[in-house]
Amino acid sequence: MARFYGEETAAPEILRLYEELWPLWTLDTCAPRLRPGWTPENRTLGQCSITAFLVQDLLGGKVYGVPLADGSVHCFNEALGCVFDLTSAQFPGVTLDYENRPLQSREAHLADEGKRARYELLKARLLAAREDAK
Repeated sequence: MARFYGEETAAPEILRLYEELWPLWTLDTCAPRLRPGWTPENRTLGQCSITAFLVQDLLGGKVYGVPLADGSVHCFNEALGCVFDLTSAQFPGVTLDYENRPLQSREAHLADEGKRARYELLKARLLAAREDAK
């Protein structure tokens, strides 16, 4: 069973990045409105936009969004010739439509001070983990 949407066709760099991010997704990087539902088993809950823009920093490509019923947007990536969603597991039993979705703006998403702080925290953790692994 796939751990995330697009895993079956993902480039090796994407698979490695998923492994690196798994332990770094924590309650304090989860979107505040979703924190009551966050668990270590559902680590990807509330992590989509900060993860998608961090992936873009590292691998390039574009960030797209799937509009959700609650009016929010779920972010995912297209990079290295792959379409993938490292945080898709937060929607168990739900099939998201990844076709023809709007491009997302880094500036618009990270204009929110709290979201930017969570993004910076996740990025700092990833860079520190990579440095420690050397």
